[in-house]
Parts: sequence; structure tokens; C-alpha cells
Amino acid sequence: MSQIIIGRNAVTEALKNNREIEKITVAKGAEGSVKQIVAKAKDKKIPLYYSEKARMDKQAGGGAHQGVIAVVSDYEYCTVDDILARAEQRGEKPFIIILDGLEDPHNLGAIMRTAECAGVHGIIIPKRRSVSVTETVAKTSAGAVEYMLCAKVTNIANTIDELKERGVWIAACDMGDQMYYQQDLTGSIAIVVGGEGSGVSRLVREKCDFVVSIPMKGKITSLNASNAASILMYEVVKQRG
Repeated sequence: MSQIIIGRNAVTEALKNNREIEKITVAKGAEGSVKQIVAKAKDKKIPLYYSEKARMDKQAGGGAHQGVIAVVSDYEYCTVDDILARAEQRGEKPFIIILDGLEDPHNLGAIMRTAECAGVHGIIIPKRRSVSVTETVAKTSAGAVEYMLCAKVTNIANTIDELKERGVWIAACDMGDQMYYQQDLTGSIAIVVGGEGSGVSRLVREKCDFVVSIPMKGKITSLNASNAASILMYEVVKQRG
């Protein structure tokens, strides 16, 4: 099976990361960075096709393809061990994001983008009732999907138990008494971010070592999942120096 990647940044990063690309379609008359994409594709001997914008709009399902669409092999998920191995390879304490029931592909893409920038070693998502890595995720991530490890697990609660056995502290992003900046996030850490509507599930929250809360000063009582994740990720970056 194959999937499509749309947008100049996403396709450029796929080329840089030596992703297995089956073909690239370019809009007729496209200018700017598309020319660089075409040159790289020719250099790698990737089949190139030129098409009318209207036809590409249909192929992209209404997404903003920016005149370039790549057909790639399906995203390869990693294991939790792979994520921990990356931390060890970098000589760093594990820094992991766990997404509990996230369903919006735009949120996953945005989280992947921030996670890659913040030095997160990997993201963990459940196999069921959760968004997967799709072309929309790849587009929203602006190419970060090519570098960010993502593991799919059968049971988030069991995975948390396994991480705790390996010395990783688990923090749930939820309402509580302790603000995120009052907690020590300098050690081996996995931050759990819940779904858009339901938040962190009761069972998963009970498995966590502590809760990190983000103060809400306005009339809206919660942040978008990707915004909340971004705040917490960069608090870890700040505390680790």
C-alpha cells in the first residue's frame, strides 16, 4: 500500500530523508522551490509526472498541495524500544510524548513538528480509537514526520507500566493543583496528552506519577491539544537547559 505526501516542505523533507518515493507529480508551470524538488527527484531517478492543478486538487482531496504531490510507501512505525534507544544514542534522558485518544490529524502533525524541534525522542499512540500517521499529518508536520519516531501500541496503560519499570516518570497533562512550571521535568519523562474532547482517560491518569496543569485565566477552560503539548514540551527544554 502507498500514501501521498502533499506540500513543498513535506516532499522536500521526504527527499532529504531518503524516504522510499514511488513517484512525484508536479503542477504544470510551478515555480520557486518546486524546481529544486524536481532537480532532486531527477538526481534520485524518481519518476516525475506533470499535471494540471485541477487534477492535483482532486488527488490531494482538497489539501494545500502547493503544486507537488509525492506517492510514498506507508509510514513505518517504530517500537517503544526504538524510542528509548534513540535517547541512549544521543546520550540524553528519555523525552517522550504519549497521546491518549488524539483523533485530529492536524493536531498530530502539529505535535510532531513541535516535538522534532524540541528534541523529543519519540511519540506513542494507541492502535485503536486514535489518529494514525496520514498524508494530512505529514503535511501539517512540515516534514517533521520524516524524523520523528512514532510507536503504535496495543495498550497505553500497559506501556506506561513498562516505561515506569525502565525509570521513566509519567506526567499527565490535566487539571490539578500543580502547575507545569512547578514540577521537576528534568529527569526521564513521558508527557501524556489526552484527546480533543475527553482529555486523558481515567485509567491512564491513574497510572501517571503526577499531573501537570496549565493555568487557564480566560473563559475558555482548555487549550487545543497541540498547543498544550507545545507548552509542556518547551518547559522540559527550558528546565533541562
